[in-house]
Amino acid sequence: MRIEHLRQRLADLGAKPVHIQRILRAWTHAQPLDAGPARRGPMLPQPVLDALPAIAADLAGLTRLRSAHPADDGSARLLVELPDGQTIESVLLPRDGLCVSSQVGCAVGCVFCMTGRDGLLRQVGSAEIVAQVVLARRQRAVKKVVFMGMGEPAHNLDNVIEAIQLLGGEGGIGHKNLVFSTVGDHRVFERLPTLAVKPALALSLHTSRADLRAELLPKAPRIAPHELVELGETYARRTGYPIQYQWTLIDGVNDTPEELDGIVRLLTGKYAIMNMIPYNTIPDLPFRRPAWDKAADIARQLHRRGILTKLRNSAGQDVEGGCGQLRARELGAEAPLRFVR
Repeated sequence: MRIEHLRQRLADLGAKPVHIQRILRAWTHAQPLDAGPARRGPMLPQPVLDALPAIAADLAGLTRLRSAHPADDGSARLLVELPDGQTIESVLLPRDGLCVSSQVGCAVGCVFCMTGRDGLLRQVGSAEIVAQVVLARRQRAVKKVVFMGMGEPAHNLDNVIEAIQLLGGEGGIGHKNLVFSTVGDHRVFERLPTLAVKPALALSLHTSRADLRAELLPKAPRIAPHELVELGETYARRTGYPIQYQWTLIDGVNDTPEELDGIVRLLTGKYAIMNMIPYNTIPDLPFRRPAWDKAADIARQLHRRGILTKLRNSAGQDVEGGCGQLRARELGAEAPLRFVR
């Protein structure tokens, strides 16, 4: 289901824009659909009131919690079932954050990521994206949503944009607390600046070398790291939000002195934050997580050289919470994972 279809369904029942806004606000805040001040709020037309139980049931059926995996760091990995039986992952993050998925699988095929091993199975509809937030809000407050779960948001741009507009409006989430994470796609830099709700941008960089980036992200658009940073800088200056550059730190791959020099060369003077995230080791893959002391030293070196760097620990380390791992374990006995190049 797409949000625009829900809007049209309500309009066909006689709901005016103010009624639709009230119902969407209630839904996104995990409240009954007729919630709102009885005297001061807009009275809902009788046909809408009569249809609300069926609409509520349809919305509740968009997501179902298959399993939850709390971690010691306060996060929780959620395996979420969609109406067709496919599963995706959401992550409750510390400090009222939520990571959502925008696709079942992913076509980018990052060689260090479990999600990409299945390829792209289908897009997640805009209402299914928002339903992940609703599901999470039934458990705890959600004040920040990051599109960093399964999938490449740029490959599902219409649905992701529709979800962002709703979450930044009726959903009550600050625009800079909606974070669009992408490997980089020219369509992103063309469309996001035109939106009423302009999300913050996280760009998956992972290396300063174009050749290595092509190996690590085999199906990402061929945008050289320096060009990606320039596109990001333009967006940052236009929105007033710094770009968050994502760097999955992989032992012996992109943690070398040469890469540190490359980061300094790319980001000096830029309106940017470098997020260093030590790799979440996956047993079936040949990549390894660097020692924490080594990662911390890299962050300190970058700080000393003028690059604002945050060393982040991947949420859910103790529950093997790398993106795609819960889904892979669920499917493990049913069908073997396959590489898609």
